[in-house]
Amino acid sequence: MELFEDLQWRGLIKDVTDLQALKERLKTPVTVYCGFDPTADSLHIGHLQQLFLLRRYYLAGHTVIALMGGATGMIGDPRPTSERKLQSLETIEENIKGIAKQFARLLDVNSDRVILENNHNWLSKMDILSFLRDYGKWFNVSYMIAKDTIASRLSSGISFTEFTYTILQAIDWLTLYRNYHCEVQIGGSDQWGNLTSGMELIRKLEGDKVKVYGITSPLIQKSDGTKFGKSEGGNIWLDPKKTSPYEFYQFILNVADADIISLMKRLSFKSREEIEALEVSLNNEPHKREAQKALASELTELLHGKEGLESALRITGALFSGDVMALSFEELSLALADAPKTTVEDGTLLIDALVLTKAATSKREARELIQNGSISVNGTKVQDLAFTIQKQDAHSQKLAIIKKGRRYWFLLNFA
Repeated sequence: MELFEDLQWRGLIKDVTDLQALKERLKTPVTVYCGFDPTADSLHIGHLQQLFLLRRYYLAGHTVIALMGGATGMIGDPRPTSERKLQSLETIEENIKGIAKQFARLLDVNSDRVILENNHNWLSKMDILSFLRDYGKWFNVSYMIAKDTIASRLSSGISFTEFTYTILQAIDWLTLYRNYHCEVQIGGSDQWGNLTSGMELIRKLEGDKVKVYGITSPLIQKSDGTKFGKSEGGNIWLDPKKTSPYEFYQFILNVADADIISLMKRLSFKSREEIEALEVSLNNEPHKREAQKALASELTELLHGKEGLESALRITGALFSGDVMALSFEELSLALADAPKTTVEDGTLLIDALVLTKAATSKREARELIQNGSISVNGTKVQDLAFTIQKQDAHSQKLAIIKKGRRYWFLLNFA
């Protein structure tokens, strides 16, 4: 299957400026770029689709440019609701360092077909008169306010700073065209207005015979129409210090059945045949969650390496089996990060500990839970009503772990 047909099957094509011409152009090597504004020191899961699209173009034999918005990140792409908070150049530079590490993991940055660029290299050298005379002159205000990203803000207000963002992005593509003969820009569907602005600027300054192509992909949404990529705690980051491999693995593992195949088509590098086989498994044996497990493993290993995946699987297995004492202290802390924590004295009676942690509402209920075999301490079932919590038996002599039934965990620190 050719690249474009594969992208269509995966649901990665929304708008294209010249469909037939682009399909023909992709039959021979071309240079493709996508921009990423460094608004944080890590990309998040919402960026994966575009990052992986660059990877797909690269694997198909094309040259790819990952453009970091060292300059545009200081301005901010207009959001649908309100102005972005401006960040300092120092903060932007630190953010770029973090993002560059993620590019290095997912793209072969040592290849001559992978280019990392920063638009601060050219936009920072431009004075205001050059901006207005050389570029601003070519943009009609009526044309600009018709763009969705700007039109959506007219009622609530948009600053001149954010209003000019689309011009800056157009200059980026013009610069990349002149420096690298970059003919294709990709982006999410919300970037369509910026892509067409770049095409128009190239046409006006380079001539009508020049042919460049803009192509967008649909934003990832859940089947209920809500945005994909958020957890209760916020973004799912690609930086393991912000979102651990275990947390990332669990996020994908818990994707709803209604969403998993669409997500797999967009983010997995598995073949069409492999994905269709997983879809059959999902339909016939949904309780096995084979599709979720396959995508969670693939993406966790891609982002965090084999060690990250092994740790995620080890924590997942330990929580399922109850053998949490086999985990390292760091893994245990990750696995039970959301478990209620209570401080107790060394030698506290288990019955009292259950009440203190609110695992039981009374000593009577605590006794019943113990006698019924519903309580485990440090991975071992306890049915002795005289059992006490001992610091020496705790994990790393720091944390005692109580499990109630199959699902509820409680941690005990020692005073």
